Amino acid sequence: MPFVDIRIAGTASREQKAAIVADVTKALGTHLGKPASAVHVNILEVSTENYGAGGMLLADRPASPAQEVASADGKR
Repeated sequence: MPFVDIRIAGTASREQKAAIVADVTKALGTHLGKPASAVHVNILEVSTENYGAGGMLLADRPASPAQEVASADGKR
């Protein structure tokens, strides 16, 4: 029974998370021969104020062009 933990910085929409769960489940079925009913996926959204890299909180980093486009679309 595979257990998959995914951590993302920031948030994702319900639709994005559903797509991630579907894709991961399909991949484990394809590559490991696991039935969908056996795959468990946990998505943890980590606040950018609680995650740092390169000596800086992600919340303090300047937005990348890709993040600006996603924010404008209401996606993240």
